[in-house]
Amino acid sequence: MRDLSLPPDAALINELQTRGMRLVDPRAGHESRRGGAGPSDHKAVSFGDTTVMVPVHTAPAFDSPFVVEAPDPGGEAIVRRDGAEIARVRFPNRPRFFDLKTAEGVPYNHIAVLHSRDVLATTILQTCIRYESRKKTCQFCAIGQSLAAGRTVAHKTPAQLAEVAKAAVALDGVKHMVMTTGTPPGKDRGAAVLAESAAAVKAAVDLPIQVQCEPPEDDAWHQRMKDAGADALGMHLEAVTPEVRERIMPGKASVPLSKYFSSFEAAVKVFGRGQVSTYILAGLGDTAEAILAMSERLVGIGVYPFVVPFVPISGTPLESHPAPDAAFMASVLEPLSRMVTGAGMSAADIKAGCGKCGACSALSVYEKLKVRA
Repeated sequence: MRDLSLPPDAALINELQTRGMRLVDPRAGHESRRGGAGPSDHKAVSFGDTTVMVPVHTAPAFDSPFVVEAPDPGGEAIVRRDGAEIARVRFPNRPRFFDLKTAEGVPYNHIAVLHSRDVLATTILQTCIRYESRKKTCQFCAIGQSLAAGRTVAHKTPAQLAEVAKAAVALDGVKHMVMTTGTPPGKDRGAAVLAESAAAVKAAVDLPIQVQCEPPEDDAWHQRMKDAGADALGMHLEAVTPEVRERIMPGKASVPLSKYFSSFEAAVKVFGRGQVSTYILAGLGDTAEAILAMSERLVGIGVYPFVVPFVPISGTPLESHPAPDAAFMASVLEPLSRMVTGAGMSAADIKAGCGKCGACSALSVYEKLKVRA
């Protein structure tokens, strides 16, 4: 049995995040998320000071050997594998800001939600030019599900975001914020709405912000987003080889890798080394060697490659696509951690965003092990 006061090892995180877990009491702690952008169909689980996002509403999770019992009166829950106790965990509490509404009656958790334990996250535009076409949509994406279910609003205004961010900091101790967006029509690819939103939040509360979008056509948008209040930038590749990109995300693949890299280089000059990141989904068809080769190229120009296991989300074209296994994740993340730390970068040094949070991957745990060694 694992001591709750100790951080989980990387192997356990890889197992949980690729196989998911079954909940004896699905109401335990802060509710899980279905649909939308980001870590969907997941639940936050805390091992001491380390919080990870674990799939609970996916096909692999329904058959997972990991079962989490209902918490005891003290808030601890036992995790069992094939009946044997392997760990004790806690679930983050429901955020207090979730119980508030705007003057217009919009629930705060329709505007932004809590990721992990202390990260505020929002999808500013809950629509996307890629998602609206079956021929162009990213096969893994569920951005439209939460909107269709009435759990969010299509466009979060700057004023709404500022109001919710201020409350989340005051009531729940949120430490940083992620702003992503569906890609709208136009050459800025969402940079404009991110800039105005970041400016509004920063005017209301001192909160580090990561903004996320596709590479804007004009690199001047990087400086505009930075000047507006963004502290870090994510431009997400998801897949790294042309054949996988074209098969899995045909619309997004129309923006070539050459454009991503020219935009990465321009962005690093604005935000600094390690403050520009990209999300890579392991398990979509790219080999470990391809992911590591791409990561080496990214690290070389100062971009943090945040590699996470692909999670098949219910209701998407890839809902039956297998998740990668733990051994595959270890074969990527262990050498990647050496690569990242060797280049002087780390999750801990990122000012805001997915890489800093680290809850969707074991990468930051591997990094800590390398630093200690």
